[in-house]
Amino acid sequence: MANIVPSSFKQELLSATHDFTPSTGNTFHIALYTTVNGFSAATTAYTTTNEASGTNYSAGGTALTNTTLTLSGTVAVASFSDITFSSVTLTASAALIFNTTQANKAVVVLDFGGDKTATNGDFTIEFPTADSSNAIIRIA
Repeated sequence: MANIVPSSFKQELLSATHDFTPSTGNTFHIALYTTVNGFSAATTAYTTTNEASGTNYSAGGTALTNTTLTLSGTVAVASFSDITFSSVTLTASAALIFNTTQANKAVVVLDFGGDKTATNGDFTIEFPTADSSNAIIRIA
């Protein structure tokens, strides 16, 4: 399975629901999940169903920082700083980025391609290069 951009997010972009403006825009969080099953294009919001749990991980995940908006050629790109869940013990195979300013509306589901585990260590999500081919959020 690949990453999922929910249909609701696409429609909400056209109605200006999500504001990615750095420093003054909406707040986005990322939560970890034990399975990507249950997520689809029909996903509309953050859910606690199948959310990861473990030492030093809190439901709802954590805020993403340093939202950056750029153009890569003719493709608009939104990116965030890499995020680290420190000193955690957990297993996750997916993550959900969601907009906490806008009733926890879903933005994108990330599929890790299998279980990733941290045992009393750091669980880091490294976002890909913010360009037209690799960025997590891009509009062509």
